[in-house]
Amino acid sequence: MAEHQEVGHRVAYWRTRRGMTRKHFADLVDRSVSWVEKVEAGDRRLVRLPMIQKVAEALQVDWRILVDESEAEEATRLPDAAEIQAIKTALARYEMQSQPSGLDGAPDLGSLAQHVEYVQEAFLASDFAVVGTALPKLIRDCQHAVRLHRGADRCEAASLLVMVYKVTSSTLHKFGSHELAWLAADRAVLTADIAGDPVSLARAARCAGRALMSNGLPGEALDLIKRTTARLESTVATASRELLCLVGMMCLAGEIAAAREGDADTAKTMHDKADAVADRLGVDFNDRTTAFGKANVALHRVSSLVRLGDGRAALVLAESLNTAALARLPRERRVNHLLDVAQAHRQCGDAGRAVAALREADATAPQEIRRRPVARDLIAELSATTTDPEVSSRLRQLAANAGLSL
Repeated sequence: MAEHQEVGHRVAYWRTRRGMTRKHFADLVDRSVSWVEKVEAGDRRLVRLPMIQKVAEALQVDWRILVDESEAEEATRLPDAAEIQAIKTALARYEMQSQPSGLDGAPDLGSLAQHVEYVQEAFLASDFAVVGTALPKLIRDCQHAVRLHRGADRCEAASLLVMVYKVTSSTLHKFGSHELAWLAADRAVLTADIAGDPVSLARAARCAGRALMSNGLPGEALDLIKRTTARLESTVATASRELLCLVGMMCLAGEIAAAREGDADTAKTMHDKADAVADRLGVDFNDRTTAFGKANVALHRVSSLVRLGDGRAALVLAESLNTAALARLPRERRVNHLLDVAQAHRQCGDAGRAVAALREADATAPQEIRRRPVARDLIAELSATTTDPEVSSRLRQLAANAGLSL
């Protein structure tokens, strides 16, 4: 395909991703709709740098994304600055505090639930460009639904909004926006009170615990998780599978929080509680939304051992895991495990195997490795300490993929 056609296709992609009509985009760049159509079809070349920069500014992207193949490919995989800003703006709305004028225009809850499920699936598949594009509107729509609906429908809308806030917080964490992720988690906790059901409470508490940990407050995260678990204790005996999964995931979050505090005993206690919940659900059970089950419980044990600094024990456990069960987990969860394995190898002084785990993770979900701060930091740290030429060469390739200069 000719280069000008590639540029035209990128213009069309970003215009669509920004939700612009051709008329709106044409107005922004002071051109006709016909001009836009010809550029996007590749019938008109976009070659002069001032015009490329003007088009890029209208699309809210760096101009290199339009003309450089590697930059363009990387940018399509992730939430970008404009989408993060749109998420921030959506989180800053306080629409639910205003008085509704009536039920006219209230979003259909069935349709809204489908959109929420779609975004959750995209997150679990590590398709963060889809997540980043969809979240701002989905946040607004769910907020609008909570404001306009009444009674049981309002509770259902609030439950959907808690799920959206959870995905928002988790996505922001992955790309280093920890304070903004905390804001999303805080919104989830407040909205869970409106939902008024144990499932929303557990989901919000888990989300807030993760946010507290990412902002350097693992002790406070553990305290929140313990208090919420105690609050839900009376409901666990008759709990649905959905609630059991969320209680189990809360316990796993507590395990990681305790490990970050260096409290091995509490980490093991929280792990055992999660394991008991997994036993109750069955050896082969694997929840589609939370990925909770025996396999995920085992992965969290590996993760907590890494955070306790016991890389050797983490690797022994990792090598004993059921590979078939791991393969059934979402890509996002598998890549997190590979990052933990890489960290464990680094702790044991084996840079070669650490790099092998990173390369496997990069092949599984490039978005997770090439833009997440935790992965980029590990690449940089290994590069600074390894002396093996072959390992260094592989690290340079990983660094180049991640846009790092070593």
